[in-house]
Amino acid sequence: MVEVESPGERPGVPDAFQRLWTPHRMVYIGGENKPTTSRAEDCPFCTAPTRDDREALIVHRGGQAYVILNLYPYSPGHLLVCPYRHVADLTDVTDGELAEIGALTQQAMRVTRSVSGPDGFNLGLNQGPVAGAGIAAHLHQHVVPRWSGDANFLPVVAQTKAVPQLLGQTWELLSAAWQAA
Repeated sequence: MVEVESPGERPGVPDAFQRLWTPHRMVYIGGENKPTTSRAEDCPFCTAPTRDDREALIVHRGGQAYVILNLYPYSPGHLLVCPYRHVADLTDVTDGELAEIGALTQQAMRVTRSVSGPDGFNLGLNQGPVAGAGIAAHLHQHVVPRWSGDANFLPVVAQTKAVPQLLGQTWELLSAAWQAA
C-alpha cells in the first residue's frame, strides 16, 4: 500500500483547515542558537564577527558596531545593529558606540528603503528578557521594515508570520546596496 501525503502535511502548503505550517520557527521557539550562558564566548553576537560576512549574515562592519540580518526575522530585511563589545545595557555603552549604533541605524533605514521601499520601520531595543530580549546579554538595536498591510491574520490566529524572502537573498540585496551607498 502506498501512503499519499495530504497537502497540509507539506511545510508551507495550506490544508483544508487553512493552516500554514512554518516549522522553521520551531527552532527559535525551542531555543536553537540562543546562548545558554551570558558569557561572551557563548554569545552569537560576539562570535558572528569572527566568521565570513555571508555565512554570518553581516551586512556591514563599522569601527565599533556592525549590522547583521536577524536569523529569525519579523519581516524581510529585519536588521540588528550590534556593538562588537559584549555589553547588555544601553546605559553601559560608550559615547562612541552609541553614536555609531545611531548612525548605522540611520544608514540601515536608508539602505533598506533603497532596496525594498518599506512604508515605515519599527526600531527598538529590548532591554532584558522580560522586555522581549531573546539574547539579553548583548545589546542589539532592531531595524524592522514595515509595509502597509503586512500584518494579516497569521500573527493573530496562528502566532506566526510569513516572511516571503530567504535570508540569503535579503543579504545579497542589502549588502550590495550598502556598498553602493
